[in-house]
Amino acid sequence: MTGARMVDLDHIHVYCWDARPFPAFPDATTYWGDGANWEHGHWVNGRLGGAALDEVVSTILLDQGFTAFDASGLTGTVPGYVVDRTMAARDAIQPLELAYFFDSIESNGRIVFRHRGRAEPAMTLSIDSFVEENVGDPFYELTRAQETDLPASAKVRYISGIDDYPQAVAEARRLTGASGRVAEADLAIVLDDGLAGAIVESWLYETWASRESATFKLPPSTLALEPGDIVSANIAGRSRLLRLTAVSEHGTREIQALSIDPSVYDQIDVPSRAAAPTPLVQIGSPAVALMDLPQWNASYDALSGYAAAMQKPWPGSVALFVSPQDTGYQLKAIASVPATLGVTLDDLPSGPEGRLDHRASFRVRLTNGTLASADLVSMLAGANLAALRNAGGNWEIIQFLTAELVDAQTYRLSGLLRGQFGTEGAMVETSSSGAQFVLLDAGVTRIPLPESEQKLTLNWRYGPGNRNIGDASYVTAPFAYQGLGLRPLSPVRVKATRASGNIVMSWVRRTRTGGDNWELPDVPLGEESESYEVDILDGADVKRTLQSSSPTASYSSGDQIADFGSVQSAVSVKIYQTNVVFGRGAPRAAIV
Repeated sequence: MTGARMVDLDHIHVYCWDARPFPAFPDATTYWGDGANWEHGHWVNGRLGGAALDEVVSTILLDQGFTAFDASGLTGTVPGYVVDRTMAARDAIQPLELAYFFDSIESNGRIVFRHRGRAEPAMTLSIDSFVEENVGDPFYELTRAQETDLPASAKVRYISGIDDYPQAVAEARRLTGASGRVAEADLAIVLDDGLAGAIVESWLYETWASRESATFKLPPSTLALEPGDIVSANIAGRSRLLRLTAVSEHGTREIQALSIDPSVYDQIDVPSRAAAPTPLVQIGSPAVALMDLPQWNASYDALSGYAAAMQKPWPGSVALFVSPQDTGYQLKAIASVPATLGVTLDDLPSGPEGRLDHRASFRVRLTNGTLASADLVSMLAGANLAALRNAGGNWEIIQFLTAELVDAQTYRLSGLLRGQFGTEGAMVETSSSGAQFVLLDAGVTRIPLPESEQKLTLNWRYGPGNRNIGDASYVTAPFAYQGLGLRPLSPVRVKATRASGNIVMSWVRRTRTGGDNWELPDVPLGEESESYEVDILDGADVKRTLQSSSPTASYSSGDQIADFGSVQSAVSVKIYQTNVVFGRGAPRAAIV
């Protein structure tokens, strides 16, 4: 046993060429049963067009005059990479860093490139290793990111190496968690679908694996430690691996680090190809719900519209086009993930607003997807959001604590929070069985809408993304998004007092944005200015409209006599907060 390789790499040669056309081989396993061996075998076709990762990085740096660098530690193959404009070397290398998970650091006067998670821990640290500069200072600080700040799904857009290099999307999703965030990246890299899937999976789980950040100080004797090194540290009662991200020299060495799980990167070590599945026969059109909703996801802007799409078998994506006419359609959005859709099987009467309803429940039968229960803290943090469409076409946003599987694809939902995000107006009447149900998660597609397209009826045409817009599977439907993300919420806690015959009303306003900060004495206004309108009603007729710039208004005795012929003991009112971009918000009806 000498430890030497059985075959010297300097004596490896290409001894044959596989005449089967790439990528039909290895993808078409229906015809060639040895397609799975391509990843590790001697088949050369499809491999010579790529370049080693270290060579690509070296070429980028040499082309811009850099010579003091070391890229020898990089491994992997880049099938293709596009630099389509003049850019700095750093900007050209960053997409490769994201895709192949390596860092660039300065070491001994050179730029050194290292893969994350490949090296063994450079040092083992205990509590005795840390420096306490001042008496009473903590030896370390450990911070754990909140679950709602981390992405529930990740999307990477890349150039597919199949056929004529089309744009493609790879996505990874967490099946559990309260987060609704989506991480997205555009990579000008030619990838096969299997490698792209491995990259986006690693990217998503790296984000969660590095959710803990640590800061501590070390003595000068640890001078060998550099950014990018991994250390094993005993912190908060257990040993954990940390990747150093920054080192500052101030006598002591101030260290910043992130938690790391080396196993996250294992799946991208071996280049892979996803075998092309047997083509599926697609019959019919996708089910698409165009959803006019308020801003239920903080990462989306208030001008957004939403769509939920589903088709079985899933065509890979559903494309949504829009036009003000019957021609000239423009691509507006692509639904890359099937949504969780269903219909209700029970009537759902109006429920309490702003508090849990432990009494009501209803069943929903899904046509796609699954549901799961959540604990109270997760629900209040945003988990288990869903939308119900009433008979008038309006959507009520609800949340549920418990999802009990009672039959095939059928769940009983209970522990309800009704009328969320200002949608209480949609539950005024009983929601009959057969109402459309959509789970509001990463499967719902955001549609960017400028102000010029709000409240304008447009023709929406949608169908399978792998077919032409003229295909018979495409459906056209007129629809107008109302921009409900801009609509002021209805006031609450309406009350009134009588003073010399005048009815003096007051209420509490709500806000569309930033209302979860409990440190503030009042919620932000969220509008350019504060303004309200109060309709005085006689049945369905509006007798008078009062205007106010503060959450109070007075209905004088003289106006009561002019409107009704006498001073009224009680009047029916509707109160609206207004703004300059939407107008009247959601009303709050009351008898005062």
